[in-house]
Formats: sequence, structure tokens, C-alpha cells
Amino acid sequence: MIIEGLNAVSEALNGDITVEKLHIQKGVFQDRLNRLVALARKKKIRVLFCEKEAMDRLSPSKKHQGAIAMVTDFVYTDFETMLEDGEGSDKPILLVLLEGIEDPHNLGAIIRVCDSAGATGIVIPKHRSVTVNDTVIRTSAGAAAHVAVAKVININDAVRKLKERGIKVYAADMDGVSAYGADFTGDTAIIIGGEGHGVNTLTRKLADGVISLPQLGKVNSLNASVACGALLYEAVRQRQIK
Repeated sequence: MIIEGLNAVSEALNGDITVEKLHIQKGVFQDRLNRLVALARKKKIRVLFCEKEAMDRLSPSKKHQGAIAMVTDFVYTDFETMLEDGEGSDKPILLVLLEGIEDPHNLGAIIRVCDSAGATGIVIPKHRSVTVNDTVIRTSAGAAAHVAVAKVININDAVRKLKERGIKVYAADMDGVSAYGADFTGDTAIIIGGEGHGVNTLTRKLADGVISLPQLGKVNSLNASVACGALLYEAVRQRQIK
């Protein structure tokens, strides 16, 4: 797997992702690039200096900023382990369940906001969903190295398991009650639906409640990552004033 760009490569080197080798563009003298090289060498990671043309050939986006890391495939967290880690934490659980997100840019942005909001982790289905690929990691600006992501066979089974453990589960949908009236101060999971079709009917029924954000403009829906960010920061707000 390829990770490219100064921020993403820096986070990979500093995170739990295994970096196999680092490609640096020749003739580019920047403090940030020099720090990446020093860190890679400190960690005994092979560093290769390449011409710009070779870097461009390696780069899927052609926006590598002089740094490309070759890493092992993303390592997913076991769902049970994620829950146990959350229960062992000194702060309430805050999970995001994604149902049918297919756009890697959306998933990358959601990972980024989950890191920023201090979420416990993200749960995605094994099928009919984007995986954590190069584009997701690049879009996350390196946050993928710090956010636990678990794959489950069935999101509805995951919802049932969360409820059995006393975790309140909310489904985000346009026709729900205002999210500002929901209680996010305890252990909470928020379900975000896929692009275009939202949370499916059975999942909505399984949830403890259906919540929405105010729609005051002329477009009747929010991008999944934007909605996720707004809901997570409502949880952050409530927890800070509790």
C-alpha cells in the first residue's frame, strides 16, 4: 500500500503502521522532508532517493510533496477488542458505525474527524463498503494511523451487541428528532448511512433512537462525513459541560 504526502507519511512513521521503505524526491531540501528521512533512519526503515519522474510514476495522485511511503496493508482492529479497550478507558465510549459508505474520500474524512473528536473507533461492514485503502489513508491526512477501525459481517448484529453491553445506539437520518436533544454523555454509538440511501430500515428499528441535524438551506441532506463531524462534536460539547 502507498501513503503519500508530508502529513500522511509523517503520521505513518509516528503511528502503528509498518512502513517498509520511504521514497524521497532528490534535490528537494525541506526541513520536513529531512525530518522524515531522519525519523525513518532512526527506525531502521530503508530510504530511497528518487528523481521526480520516478516519484510521479509511483504516486497515484501526483501530489506526493516529495515523500512516498510503502507500508503494509492496513491492520483492522477486532470488534471485541475495540469494545474492551473502550470499556477500559477513563472516558465514555464513542463509536461510529458506517453502513454502506462507498466513497473512500468520505471514509477518509470520517476517520480524520473521529481522530479529532477522540472517538473510540469506527465499525464498517465487510461487504458493500469501502475499505481502508490508499485513498482513504491519504484523505485522512494521517489519522488512519491513530483511529481503530473494525470490520464486522453484519452491522445489525453489531448494534445488537452494543445494546447488550449498555451502549446507547443512535441512527442518523433526516426525519429523526433533533440531535441536540439526545444524550451523548454516556457510552454512545452513532450510525451513519451510505451515500444516497442513508441508514436501512431494520437498522433504524434496532437503534435506540433516530436523530437528525437541522436543515435550514435548500439542499435536503448533508454529506456523510460532514454529518458525522457535526454529531461527534455535539457529543464532545455535551461531555465537556457535563
